[in-house]
Amino acid sequence: KAAAAGSAQIFEEAPNNVTFDVTVGDQEATEAAFAKAEHIAEINLINNRLVAASIEPRGAVALHDPKKDHYTLYTGCQTVYRHQTMFAELMGIEQSQLRVVNPDVGGSFGMKSFAYSEQPMVLYAAKKLGRPVKWYSDRSEAFISDVQGRDLVTKAELAMDKDGKFLGLRASTTSTVGAYFSAFAPMIVSYGNSRLLCGVYDLPAMFAEVQVVFTNKVFTDAYRGAGRPEASYAIERLVDVAAKQLGLDPIELRRRNFIQPEQMPYTGPTGFVFDTGNFEANLDGALELVNYDGFAKRQKESEAKGYLRGIGLSTYIESTAGGTPENSLIRVEPDGNIHVVVGAHPAGQGHKTAFGQLAAEGLGVAFDSITVSLGDTDLMPVGGGSGGSRTVFASGGAILDGVAKIEEKGRQIAAHILEAADSDLEFAGGQFTIKGTDRSVSLFDVAEAAKSSDNLPDGMEPGLVADGAYTPPLPTFPNGCHVCEVEIDRDTGQIEILRYAVSDDFGRMLNPMIVEGQVHGGIAQGVGQALLEDCIYDDDTGQLVTGSFMDYAMPRATTLPFIDFTTNNVPCTTNTLGAKGAGEAGTTGACGAVINAVVNALQPYGISHIDMPATPESVWRVINQKAMQAA
Repeated sequence: KAAAAGSAQIFEEAPNNVTFDVTVGDQEATEAAFAKAEHIAEINLINNRLVAASIEPRGAVALHDPKKDHYTLYTGCQTVYRHQTMFAELMGIEQSQLRVVNPDVGGSFGMKSFAYSEQPMVLYAAKKLGRPVKWYSDRSEAFISDVQGRDLVTKAELAMDKDGKFLGLRASTTSTVGAYFSAFAPMIVSYGNSRLLCGVYDLPAMFAEVQVVFTNKVFTDAYRGAGRPEASYAIERLVDVAAKQLGLDPIELRRRNFIQPEQMPYTGPTGFVFDTGNFEANLDGALELVNYDGFAKRQKESEAKGYLRGIGLSTYIESTAGGTPENSLIRVEPDGNIHVVVGAHPAGQGHKTAFGQLAAEGLGVAFDSITVSLGDTDLMPVGGGSGGSRTVFASGGAILDGVAKIEEKGRQIAAHILEAADSDLEFAGGQFTIKGTDRSVSLFDVAEAAKSSDNLPDGMEPGLVADGAYTPPLPTFPNGCHVCEVEIDRDTGQIEILRYAVSDDFGRMLNPMIVEGQVHGGIAQGVGQALLEDCIYDDDTGQLVTGSFMDYAMPRATTLPFIDFTTNNVPCTTNTLGAKGAGEAGTTGACGAVINAVVNALQPYGISHIDMPATPESVWRVINQKAMQAA
């Protein structure tokens, strides 16, 4: 509506509130593909606006030392370094005058990665008042100030030959950024939701255009998935529509069009290069977990009770962030403790455990000997931060680099102690040993010796300490398949998710339990968008109607069933860990699977699509409308 002629103008410089347009792909090749198509499938979609709804709202505590004119800011965020740089510049001070500390964060999902006005305000107030100042958001404030997600409409079309082979994809999207640009908004609302529209399919041509508009809503920016769930939802709903149109099983249509393992590395029409993946194996794994072959029997059982039962699936691929440098600091102490410092910080993902495992494995020591510190500009002066599902392989790469440097320096010191050549030593289990002998010295004995330059080779600095650094050269491409089975009460429209299975490819997993937990959380957020969550503004006043949890529905424990999870991991080739980011994958695949299941259940009424969120009211309404039309 904001882009329609005659709409209220937010800025005169942006006629019809259009701020910019973006195109992705080859328009000429795509039009040629559609010209020769035997079949064209089409769908119109809404990606509903969401609030981040972190368990802990935003907050900040500021202190000022007048003697040193030095500030300290404690705040929940995803990168202390961006905040330090921005706020120091804003306040006209040197970065060294501002320490930013990120304590434990009660959820973020992208929303807390951005700078907000209250953070420098408490710094200013702390100096002005000469005392610590605390600000903390309540939930009502969070609904009208924190960055929100999604909020776009898409028309997508798929061109196919007579056998259902995909020839081309065409899409047109209108996205909103709110009234102003947030940090990453221009990319998230344009390229973020268009560059992965082809999904896991071998599509020779695609063309997408995105119109970005200003509205009088809150900022729109990165929210868990940051464009990839929007793209996955569009292509997976479109493939189901195409299968219905062709009279094919949605599974069969997908099998005919998957990118095959032997095509890897695969360059798609938007320029992304997928290095690895076996998409059909993901599909097979998820179908087995959900007992797909037994669905027909289960459907009849639901019909006998007067319920509608449906099953839907979504295959997905997403792109994680890459390119931002990460750093580490590793210090081995003689007392048997090893300190690892990194710049990234978790918001509930368990990164401390994963980083500790990585350092312990690399140095051959017990996990309990590792202490991991994060999120403090005084402990680590440079770094990137968390975001874009990149933290483990980016900071992990920096840890591996630091481990290698510790081993190299330790080897030189051990050789000096043992009066042997460096090349004669091997390192395993935390011990430097002369090959073929029982003469050895432990890593911690080396650290003890390193305290004094008298025990070191000439010119070597005391201490067993190393700085590590790593810049991921490319993004990673996690992928998988979600299958959802639902039952719908015809009389009320109430939807119950009975089964949910997912088969994922995350490359190398450092801690499978943590990864599975991330998938569970991501699925919960995807299910929330598909069935419950909707940020609604009043058309006449522009006021937020769903401004609290009294009006904005969130998934509860009873919303989800037990989630069956398996992996089909193919190591990534574009980073030193071989890992693919896992933090946003659950959200990326969920919406398509849930809505495909709901639409499948509604087939007896001839319903081909329902927009998110598929609330009980909206489902009840479409069922009754179709029933009345039939009558």
